[in-house]
Amino acid sequence: MIDVKSLEHCSREKPVPTFSRKALAVPTALLAAVLMLAGCGGGAVPTTYDLSAPRDVGRVGGSRAALVVAEPTTVQTLDSDRVIVKDSSGALSFAGGAQWADRVPKLVQTRLVQTFENGGRLASVARPGERIVPDTQLNTDIRSFNIDTASGAAVVEITAKLVGDRSGKVQRARLFTARVPASGGDGGAAAQALDRALSQVLIEIVRWAR
Repeated sequence: MIDVKSLEHCSREKPVPTFSRKALAVPTALLAAVLMLAGCGGGAVPTTYDLSAPRDVGRVGGSRAALVVAEPTTVQTLDSDRVIVKDSSGALSFAGGAQWADRVPKLVQTRLVQTFENGGRLASVARPGERIVPDTQLNTDIRSFNIDTASGAAVVEITAKLVGDRSGKVQRARLFTARVPASGGDGGAAAQALDRALSQVLIEIVRWAR
């Protein structure tokens, strides 16, 4: 038989701790913050850089065609928002303290559409899924989008193919390349040099695709 008085005596000597939801919330929030900082590596937040769409494209040789610009394909390394540096051995790394405003393929697609619009060379230009009836589709592949430390240059290489929307046949194809001197090895100088190199390539693509 259980002695009730003995139990009461034990409970007075060794009180059982109690927890409220509010008390548990503070350690949980602190733990989440610590994990977030650990995931970020505790380093400084990188500066974000954007790419520009050239405006001085020219309007000679315009067309009434409607064009769809697909998102560029690329290798996994370049499919990110990091500024890539390639050394003399071919090894790839990230430029410290810098990142792009979006994934490189998405950003290049947006600036390419805007460059076509700035040049006024087509009746309409859009991304896939937008409500236009295209005559052709522009498919591109980003081969290089990095700083080459061996030559001290920003390198941008993009292949472009014009494909008939109804026939699915490649009408034209070409490789576009630009190399721009990259002054300094910091992230800001790298981003600016790559932006200048891309601007050259975008202008050439728009003039070629008229």
